[in-house]
Amino acid sequence: LAQCKTSKKRLFSERNCVSHSSPQRSGGPASTEVQKQARPNVIRCGWLRKQGGFVKSWHSRWFVLRGDQLYYYKDEEETKALGAISLPGNKVSEHPTNGDEGGKFLFEVIPGRRGQRERMTANHETYLLMASTQNDMEDWVKTIRRVIWAPFGGGIFGQKLEETVRYERRFGNKLAPMLVEQCVDFIRQWGLQEEGLFRLPGQANLVKELQDAFDCGEKPSFDCNTDVHTVASLLKLYLRELPEPVVPFHNATWSWRQKW
Repeated sequence: LAQCKTSKKRLFSERNCVSHSSPQRSGGPASTEVQKQARPNVIRCGWLRKQGGFVKSWHSRWFVLRGDQLYYYKDEEETKALGAISLPGNKVSEHPTNGDEGGKFLFEVIPGRRGQRERMTANHETYLLMASTQNDMEDWVKTIRRVIWAPFGGGIFGQKLEETVRYERRFGNKLAPMLVEQCVDFIRQWGLQEEGLFRLPGQANLVKELQDAFDCGEKPSFDCNTDVHTVASLLKLYLRELPEPVVPFHNATWSWRQKW
């Protein structure tokens, strides 16, 4: 009986998880705390389609990201996973959508070792997954990438400020994330006289490349030929992706919260 209750409790917590990679921002700290209680240890869950089998057919599976493992089930009611994808040491990448594959929002978990390509498992060389929307696919990729790269200083987009600063303190007593310092220094040097700064958009493809590089633990540098609007757009994107305001909820006074 006790085992049955435990199983039901686990099912309830996972079914009530929010299928977004970052906490809901509109509900404030109270709703964030409720989410944590409703889905302990579950980072993200939701429906995805997984390619598998001899003929490479697609099957809908319920995915649960817990810790550094991505489990998949036949449906939400199942307690035994069909399998698990181990994330440490591997990579996740988006597949660009083309006109012939409209509605296919694909991403893939691949072996992360360089050199000779290795299989993920005996049955899977890679794991090819399909989301229902572009936003859902991007959120899954960001969340998985954060799990893979956060221990190495990556996955900073969507990560709490305190976690990023805590990791980067090993490289010196930083008052702000390295990305923020790098962007601000560049803008001060090259952009103060630029018309439309923070209003005009940068090069979307380059912003995406820089975001992916920082999320993978790299530290790309800017030179004098880098478009200042691109750097400004990267900084805006980083601030927009923060799960909390720049002044975190727990550092704000109760009266300040009531005003908002």
